[in-house]
Amino acid sequence: MNFIKRNIEFPPVWLVAFLAIAWYQARNFSYGLNFGGEWASMLGGLLVGGGLLLMLLAVMEFQKHKTTFVPRRESTSFIQSGIFKRTRNPIYVGDAMVLLGMILYWDAVLSLPLVPIFVWIIEKRFIMGEEKHLRRTYRAQYASYENKVRRWV
Repeated sequence: MNFIKRNIEFPPVWLVAFLAIAWYQARNFSYGLNFGGEWASMLGGLLVGGGLLLMLLAVMEFQKHKTTFVPRRESTSFIQSGIFKRTRNPIYVGDAMVLLGMILYWDAVLSLPLVPIFVWIIEKRFIMGEEKHLRRTYRAQYASYENKVRRWV
């Protein structure tokens, strides 16, 4: 049971699960619904590319500051540079963009509600705990950062 819990408590697992649901819905329960044209595929591709870019920029900042990007591991540094000047959670924003982009690309119209559900789960299962750790560890520095930079965008 610990193995399962440890592996489910990893954000990419949640993203893959939500992508699988959206793909399955698009393939088996589309009910003839679609977003109405190539614009959805193009926008979907841009969102996926943008999301992956956000994730890459965040990981590069983590490497630059020699700290972990794995949730629930102790950070060795508090990052406020690079993409972290724009959003406190660029990897999670990137995850949501990838999910939305693939829903558009696959014409998974009925899966659109998965995006806010995914964001809610990520916020409750990961972000709240991460922010609590940062508040406790970096106190005034994090309080100032939290006032300047939004959680999502």
